[in-house]
Amino acid sequence: MKKSLGAKTLAYPAPVWVIGTYDKAGKPNVMTASWAGICCSEPPCAAVALRKATYTYGNIVNREAFTINVAPESYVKQADYFGIVSGAREDKFAKTGFTPVKAEHVDAPYVDEFPLILECRLIHSIEIGLHTQFIGQIMDVKADEEVLGEEGNPEMDKVRPVIFGPGIRKYYGLGEFLGKGFTIGKEI
Repeated sequence: MKKSLGAKTLAYPAPVWVIGTYDKAGKPNVMTASWAGICCSEPPCAAVALRKATYTYGNIVNREAFTINVAPESYVKQADYFGIVSGAREDKFAKTGFTPVKAEHVDAPYVDEFPLILECRLIHSIEIGLHTQFIGQIMDVKADEEVLGEEGNPEMDKVRPVIFGPGIRKYYGLGEFLGKGFTIGKEI
């Protein structure tokens, strides 16, 4: 029998996305966010939900742009740090030694050391309650060549993204490959 846990944010897994922005003075900043995901195919869009109290919230509102930096397993500690410390008080790039790179298509920085980047232009913001959901149109995707597969797209087993367990504040690596298109045109 299943036990009722009440209304909670317990959908598994959540991404560990590092959101890149510039502040009003042009200082690059990053913040880890897990209330996020792809939200539209055409135009390609991604959404991230942030609290108004965050430094990144104001940066997105002012610059109308952000990057999504997919955190690889090898940088899980830095990704955690990016979500704990405020960019208003600390230069996260200087502290970690990571390299901010100005995105080509939007007014936001990305983390050079991360293998997969989405450059997003803000097209909508929706106040939901404690969080505001920012919807960004994906203007470009950048990937390190070593994470690309035969078809030219990033492969998860090469990117090795970190995933997050909401409610338990635990980080995980990606599990094993299970297969491709099992039921397309086939009976179950």
